[in-house]
Amino acid sequence: MSQAPPSNNPQLLQNAWPASWITSPATQQREYGVYHFRKTFLLPTATKPKSFLIHVSADNRYRLFVNGKAVCSGPARGDLFNWFYETIDIAPYLTEGENILAALVWNMGNLAPVAQVSNQTAFVLQGNSDAEQMVNTNLSWKVKKSNAYIPCSLDNGERLKAYMVVGPGDQVDGKLYLWDWETLEYNDASWNAAAELTHPQPVGYGTDNLWTLAPRNIPLFTESILRFPAIRRTNSIKVTKDLLTGKSPLTIPANQRVSILLDQQAMTAAYPELIVSGGKGSRVKMTYSEALFDKQNQKGNRNEIEGKEIKGNYDIFMPDGEGNRKFRPLWFRAYRYLQLDIMTADAPLILNDIYGMKTGYPLKMKASFSSNDPSLQEIWKVGWRTAQLCAGDMYYDTPYYEQLQYTGDSRIQALISLYTSGDDRLMRKAILDFYHSRTPEGLTQGRYPSNRLQIIPTFSLFWVSMVHDYWMHRHDDAFVKQFLPAINETLEWFHTRVDQKKKMLGPLTWWNFVDWDNFNEWGTAPGADQGNSSIITLQYAYTLNQAAELFRAFNHSAQADDQVMLASELNNHTYWYCYNEANGLMADTPEKLTYSQHAGIWAILSGGVTLQEAQTMMRKVLNDKSIGQVTFFYRFYLTQALKKAEMGDLYYQELKPWRAMLKMGLTTFAEKPEPTRSDCHAWSASPDYDFLATICGIMPESPGFKSVLIKPSLGELKEVTGTMPIPSGKVSVTLKRTGKDGIHAEILLPQQTSGTFNWKGQEVKLRGGKQVIVI
Repeated sequence: MSQAPPSNNPQLLQNAWPASWITSPATQQREYGVYHFRKTFLLPTATKPKSFLIHVSADNRYRLFVNGKAVCSGPARGDLFNWFYETIDIAPYLTEGENILAALVWNMGNLAPVAQVSNQTAFVLQGNSDAEQMVNTNLSWKVKKSNAYIPCSLDNGERLKAYMVVGPGDQVDGKLYLWDWETLEYNDASWNAAAELTHPQPVGYGTDNLWTLAPRNIPLFTESILRFPAIRRTNSIKVTKDLLTGKSPLTIPANQRVSILLDQQAMTAAYPELIVSGGKGSRVKMTYSEALFDKQNQKGNRNEIEGKEIKGNYDIFMPDGEGNRKFRPLWFRAYRYLQLDIMTADAPLILNDIYGMKTGYPLKMKASFSSNDPSLQEIWKVGWRTAQLCAGDMYYDTPYYEQLQYTGDSRIQALISLYTSGDDRLMRKAILDFYHSRTPEGLTQGRYPSNRLQIIPTFSLFWVSMVHDYWMHRHDDAFVKQFLPAINETLEWFHTRVDQKKKMLGPLTWWNFVDWDNFNEWGTAPGADQGNSSIITLQYAYTLNQAAELFRAFNHSAQADDQVMLASELNNHTYWYCYNEANGLMADTPEKLTYSQHAGIWAILSGGVTLQEAQTMMRKVLNDKSIGQVTFFYRFYLTQALKKAEMGDLYYQELKPWRAMLKMGLTTFAEKPEPTRSDCHAWSASPDYDFLATICGIMPESPGFKSVLIKPSLGELKEVTGTMPIPSGKVSVTLKRTGKDGIHAEILLPQQTSGTFNWKGQEVKLRGGKQVIVI
């Protein structure tokens, strides 16, 4: 259970809450629906309280208003056993006398995003102490189901020919919308009293629970206004950029069809907000896309729009003819391009304003990187934007298509977060989410939270690696220790499937995904289903070695010894059956019919080959284009293997794929090489980690980053500067080459922090403070 804020009433963490989960009576509780909840109350004192803490949650989601002002959205996604609630101090929004709390609650029913776990439509709000009990959800709350909302954009996957599971668009009929319903002045006399469901129970308590509540363990989303910088295309009307400033409304005459294409000029995640007046009977369709498509359904250069059309998720707003009506979708949209397709009826429509409210996890850049190659700065900037857009109430693989948290993606995302921001809260949530996802077999689910079961055994191994990463980068033994039994179960799942004859993994069940664009259309490793996959066997060996370090650190030496011994046995037998001495490569299976960069990578990372063999193999892996090639996901592991083989200097020349994406006009990094589905995929932001961890060479030398290893790999670079946060402070390095093999290094470590500087095998001990090293 995550630590509650210190101001939380401890009674609420150990007992049933006095408030009730409430819902709308006489409605279908598991079907699509949007609901308005309201509660007016009087503050009994003559002065405003200094603090007024409330705890709030909903199924599926809510947006909370206090006296007409939006103050919070949630909950952070979890599951029924760990249903998160937000704690907010609403005192700044209260006034003397009468006040109103209002919540917009929605349930997407069977149209919900795959990331959305659900029980039924419900809302809960609990005052923190006796002073706030007056606002508790109970029969005194009123509720009204909205007739204004119906789902739209239901065929996204079909139109885009892609897996897209973020839920429907919103179609809102202004004539049926309850305008100003969140304000004190609105008359709710005709509304129903809410129906009570059950009293909430916190994690570890209760019986017959519908949801088990846990305090939100990540910060709230932030919102900030984001203006569109460019109008790229219009038809049937002349539009000036003055519309985009909000100071010059645009009037669209009656009985017209108008199209306006707006370009944010960079991918973003935002709530688009459209403000209109008049236009009774009109219809505004808002379509969002990462790029436009040509007649062959290809994106091409993302900056180019000629001969291309927009396709994607959309919302529809139908104004009621009154003034200053604002449309905002229930959930944020990811987009670079937004197209307004407007059809007016017998009355002109005035577009007062159109902009975005940029939102997401408040990831803040606290690192820096620069070099004598200024082109790396653009990769750094675009990588950071990619990481930001894929950080929400969990790590998103892609904000446009899925918004799902996959272990394979999250491990890389977490390292980027640690290195660039020093913020470990989303990483902790991801580790916990996957821990909560475990199945009776002992594997974690491949993505979680999720309302559909998906198990990817290789991703369960990445979860173990993720716990190991956290242990190396953060000193938090209590957090790490709780996962050891689950790690053991995961490793045992693989252990029981070892082929006792060949001492490699035998046939594996579930989806044994490795990487896209290789093997088969599902990215499944050769030998995964039939048995004896070198790739997965060697990944298992790599993970066993990481687990052994964890178990030894927590005084389970015998278990650690067994894990090391098993890893060595797997490595030795895989080498015996799959290593081809003639070509210096590791085959995908003992039959030696196919080879891949992936098999070579894991042979090196697992310690399955000697350093000399690793270097020979790595040169083959990099240069032999006839073998299976990694996509952007596995380039992270390619770099890890380069470092393990003492060939990190080759990393700089391996940045060609990122340079190519920038030339194609991408403003975030894509899922895989062209043609790609997703233009914003977090695993491809790995340079923001590697510029610091590989080029600057800053890595934890001991668990908890208690000591620092600085082992630069500059490649052809002459000068590099990097700073990054670690738990004890900030590490700063300035590196300048001298001659062919020399280095001038200025290094600043936090006080009381030691470390080692390693330049081409020569080591110098580091201490806290500033030091200059010349080699």
